[in-house]
Amino acid sequence: MAAAPDPAAQAGRGFALPPRLRLVLKRVALALPALFGVIVVSFLLTRALPGDPAAYFAGPAADEASIAQIRAALGLDKSLPEQFLVYLGDLMRLDLGRSISTGQPVAEELARRLPASLELTLTALTLSTLIAVPLGIAAAARQGTWVDHACRALVTAGVSLPTFFTGIALVYVFYYHLGWAPSPLGRLDFLYLPPEPVTGFYVIDAALAGDWETMRGALAQLALPAVTLALFTLAPLARMARAAMLEALSSDYVRTARAAGLTPGKVLFGVAFSNAMLPVVTTLGMVFSFTLGANVLVEKVFAWPGIGSYAVEALVVSDYAAVQGFVLAMAVLFVLLNLLIDVIYTLIDPRTRSA
Repeated sequence: MAAAPDPAAQAGRGFALPPRLRLVLKRVALALPALFGVIVVSFLLTRALPGDPAAYFAGPAADEASIAQIRAALGLDKSLPEQFLVYLGDLMRLDLGRSISTGQPVAEELARRLPASLELTLTALTLSTLIAVPLGIAAAARQGTWVDHACRALVTAGVSLPTFFTGIALVYVFYYHLGWAPSPLGRLDFLYLPPEPVTGFYVIDAALAGDWETMRGALAQLALPAVTLALFTLAPLARMARAAMLEALSSDYVRTARAAGLTPGKVLFGVAFSNAMLPVVTTLGMVFSFTLGANVLVEKVFAWPGIGSYAVEALVVSDYAAVQGFVLAMAVLFVLLNLLIDVIYTLIDPRTRSA
């Protein structure tokens, strides 16, 4: 005689989480120690920066008593463990401190500058993806032809040319020589007023407001820095797309699909590309997380007011709070991006749905 079902076990099974949600929660739990490690490392590294922020804030004419008073006001007279505990307490209140160079809260500075970096980075990644993925597919499908050689040459140029050189060359050609581009002085020309902030992206906010003239001006300012960054991010995407497609096209399931009589288009896009998407998505996430914090050279060339230039300015003056806030913001964005990649994996890879 079969045993009666246990109501408690059934209740426990009734509250079982879906596999996809379990995967996301597992990734979140694994990310928490990494975030704490980033907090500790950023705190210690900023204290190792050369220079005394209290002396910088006090000015060159300040005496030792004034510097000591400012150091006490900034909390720098305490021991490192005490400073770290105070820093953790501020983080629990979502307080990233106040910048000693601008006098503004670091959280407000990052919130104001982050949309500029995101707009530039996302535009460049969208442009590079639209070029790199089809180019990698075409190079793999026509291996050894001029398309394959052109892909390799473009990848080599993207890896070899520094972003600041590419940016300066584009400014010289399209602004100074041809006069097609506006002056590389920020997100908008002085003739335009910034649109009412909704998303923080000038192009989208101007479009939402129906201000097409400002939108065209924002697009014109965005074009050269986005192309500069896209040439840099295009190389790893095109290389990974080509390598993943070559591996997929030489696999057994592609040969089986061809033997089954599928058309070349269905074999290429329906079978090979669907399996080659996984490493491309991973590479895209890595490139995005790297580019968001490493586009400081592009921001400097085009006077783009993003978080990369903000971090460099903070490093120059040993602004502890600003540097710590930047590192922590980048770490949080990186973790969130990894979670997004995991969610995308569950949608495009059936093997992870039962993980």
